Amino acid sequence: MSNNLYVNYVKPLFDLGAALFGILIISPLFVILTIILWIDFKGLPFFFQERPGKNGKIFKIIKFKSMNDRKDSNGNLLSMRVRTTKIGKFIRRYSLDEIPQLINVLKGDMSLIGPRPLPVYYIPHYNDIERKRHNVKPGVTGLAQVKGRNNLVWEDRFALDVQYVEKLTFLLDVKILYWTLLKLTSKSDVAIDQDEFLDPFDIYRKKQKKTNYAS
Repeated sequence: MSNNLYVNYVKPLFDLGAALFGILIISPLFVILTIILWIDFKGLPFFFQERPGKNGKIFKIIKFKSMNDRKDSNGNLLSMRVRTTKIGKFIRRYSLDEIPQLINVLKGDMSLIGPRPLPVYYIPHYNDIERKRHNVKPGVTGLAQVKGRNNLVWEDRFALDVQYVEKLTFLLDVKILYWTLLKLTSKSDVAIDQDEFLDPFDIYRKKQKKTNYAS
């Protein structure tokens, strides 16, 4: 199979079929989680946020909520650690919060495999090489997720994203799916409190610029 044939035809068809099959199989779990989280958050259990897709096209990602919207006296959101509920920790540990993204795959916004879609406000802080991650559809899982996930520093995560874009093949996707299953069963490299060890990318890059300027 030629690489162009796989990327342009086989991969999209596989995404569609796998997402539809996945939704049908896990629909009972989907309903149960929706009810539990509706009770836990006393309202809508879904998290929606604009993310850049292929070629920077903006779409709304869908996830199960894992954090509430508690704020401090100044109206600022509290840390992820404080806002993540007990049930939220559980669904993130087992990556259950990602399940609704199968709907994004069905809509054609995402692929099963690709660089993870990050917030829109990160875009101005990418360099030219890092922007290559938007040359393909973002994925529910990806090379960076199976090679370290949230425990990687930003430069390493983006390097793996770009590596995936440049070396995308059928065999690589098969390997990533296999590695993803291993990660899910072992629950390794899952960060419940991401802001404990790594700043959001926009803040991280701003700090870098200040450090470079001072030196």
